[in-house]
Amino acid sequence: MHKEGIVTFINGPVVKAENMSFFKVREMVTIGKQRLIGEVISINNNEATIQVYEETEGLKTGEIVSSTGNPLSVKLAPGMIGNMFDGIQRPLKTIEELSPNFIPEGIGLISLDEEKKWDVNILVEEGQYLNQGQIFAEVPESLVIKHKIMVPLGIEGKVIFKKENGKYSIKEVLIKLEDKYGKVHDLNMIQEWPVRTPRPVSKRMAIKELLVTGQRVLDIFFPIAKGGTAAVPGGFGTGKTVIQHQLAKWSNADIIIYIGCGERGNEMTAVLEEFPKLIDPRSKRPIMERTILIANTSNMPVAAREASIYTGITMAEYYRDMGYDVAIMADSTSRWAEALREISGRLEEMPAEEGYPAYLPSRLAEFYERAGLAKSLTGELGSITIIGAVSPPGGDFSEPVTESTKRFVNAFLALDKSLAYARHYPAINYLISYSGYANMLAKWYQENVGEDILELRTKLLSILQEENKLMEIVQLVGEDVLPNDQRLILEIAKVIKIGFLQQNALHMTDSFVSLQKQYKMIKTIYHLYERAHKCIKLGIPISQVKDEKLYNEIIKIKYTVENNKIELIDKVIEDIDLYFDELEEKYKQ
Repeated sequence: MHKEGIVTFINGPVVKAENMSFFKVREMVTIGKQRLIGEVISINNNEATIQVYEETEGLKTGEIVSSTGNPLSVKLAPGMIGNMFDGIQRPLKTIEELSPNFIPEGIGLISLDEEKKWDVNILVEEGQYLNQGQIFAEVPESLVIKHKIMVPLGIEGKVIFKKENGKYSIKEVLIKLEDKYGKVHDLNMIQEWPVRTPRPVSKRMAIKELLVTGQRVLDIFFPIAKGGTAAVPGGFGTGKTVIQHQLAKWSNADIIIYIGCGERGNEMTAVLEEFPKLIDPRSKRPIMERTILIANTSNMPVAAREASIYTGITMAEYYRDMGYDVAIMADSTSRWAEALREISGRLEEMPAEEGYPAYLPSRLAEFYERAGLAKSLTGELGSITIIGAVSPPGGDFSEPVTESTKRFVNAFLALDKSLAYARHYPAINYLISYSGYANMLAKWYQENVGEDILELRTKLLSILQEENKLMEIVQLVGEDVLPNDQRLILEIAKVIKIGFLQQNALHMTDSFVSLQKQYKMIKTIYHLYERAHKCIKLGIPISQVKDEKLYNEIIKIKYTVENNKIELIDKVIEDIDLYFDELEEKYKQ
């Protein structure tokens, strides 16, 4: 039976229609002569409310609403890696060819290129029995990523036909399966999956490995685990986007999905222009060969912004099922929450705190809950790490989006306006940030970095906290009244902040730092503190203990020692010992 509704009310992206009793909630529909794409979000008797993912300008009451029979879904197939999409998976390069200046209404649900031929290697034989989720073919999607074609969920059976290895488009049938009821299923490279439904896994695993980012403040002080969740809240100008770019460039995830959700057009343009030029440090190939970009700028339709993070996470789950480690950068979840608030207002729902809908925390929880380390239905081990930027108005961390996000993430990397204005980048406030992963990853750190690394981390953090308390006294009465051991704390804290926590994203040597170099750096700083503290205890004045040349040599390790020459740090440790040995000898006499 062909189902059609009639538009009765239009309010921006919210449309109401009659004659809708045959439709389902979450069903995707097309509206009007332009066939705008929308989603049914509520049905009351014969009337339905529809959220439209395109501009509704020019739409009139009385126009037809047609069913597609499916929920809002994405096409999962080769062609996603290296591509740039809008919030509902329409490729921006293809749209640019059709309309160079803007996205026209009614362009339809164009998605992946169905004409392009891919090199397919079929891995199964006729007569073989395949279960759901099992990999039956491989396609080199890029020189870095091998796309594994899986049996769609809900289908299993015996292979009764397979094509030879060769070049095929994503729509061509590669194998045929006969299930136990005798029904034949034609399988090609495409899977469609509803974006709001998480893909199933056989088992969620305990987190056990660090997501190596090459950023010292993260890898040592506030680590993010593979399969973990992190929030990066910060006011305007504190460097959220730069941190996310650094993580996208340098983290050791196999695949990066960058979601620009409601960001300014010029910021998104910088991403779209910069990423294709970047070279991946691991493969020495362009980074786009393992990246998917989803761009939904602040002037695009608000409903598509709300859908964009679901589109991204569904793609991530698909690659996780192949056994890849995927990192998602959502920039920013505040703009996504604002889209929820706007749609909620148009739906005349009861507002909660600051006008956000009452279901904001549960929506955020649903999103972050889709991260994790998991075994797929056929035993492939993969992970999804979610790093969400939050943009609290005026940098106020007590607002609802930041407060709600804090409840659902395990690493909270608070960006500080005063640090950013002091040119301390990354501007992560080391006093209020935290990570619950440090203890979870203790075994991994000990096996892969150093036995005492977490002990050193705790000692350096306590020096920074002690310095923070002392600075209150210094601001009141000056530094000279402090005893020498407390003045030493101030000096060592300065070395930690400038020499270790500050990192230059534009410097060739400092942009990415290996874990071994990071470990040697904190070991050197703490060794300096121990030797200097011993001298203070012997009664040697702070003016002698603090040698400008030596301290500067330690601060400059980040620039002077390359990742592949960390043995040069041993020379700095020798210099420390030599200086303090001479100093102790001098004062013994």
